[in-house]
Amino acid sequence: MTAFCSNRTVTVIIDKAFSGIKAMNTMQINVSQLLKEGIGSVRDYEISGTIDTTDSGGSSPIRGEVRLMRTSRSILVKGKLYVTIDATCSRCLKTFDCPLTLDIEEEFFPVLDASSGTPLPLPDEPSSFSIDEHQVLDLSEAARQYAILAIPMKPLCRNDCPGMQLNS
Repeated sequence: MTAFCSNRTVTVIIDKAFSGIKAMNTMQINVSQLLKEGIGSVRDYEISGTIDTTDSGGSSPIRGEVRLMRTSRSILVKGKLYVTIDATCSRCLKTFDCPLTLDIEEEFFPVLDASSGTPLPLPDEPSSFSIDEHQVLDLSEAARQYAILAIPMKPLCRNDCPGMQLNS
């Protein structure tokens, strides 16, 4: 099975459901007030930043919208993020820009109670994300993991890529 990545730019369209968006130039969000509010409280953010999907130190810009909802034990993050990575076509071996759309849904658990400052037990799940002791929720690692999972196994620069051209 092959996947296709086009060389087009992804346009972000913010619909009316996100009318109260706060713009963030980072992947870190201070959630101290949201942690003090009741279950079901919601905040919407437009975020941007960079992530490394190659482990080689290179970074790709990422942007999108997220909705944070207070639950009984955590903050649930849902959103859509857009990132363009450098990929190598599996047929012609040329490098090209591969846009990815990431639909994220993750739960972030606080390590301290926002009101009293007492330590809270983290879930037994080793892959769970936490909110640090300063009540800052960092989306960087979650976004990086989602981007890595979204990279096509056999990326193509275009659907009709003929592959490598042999000169005789």
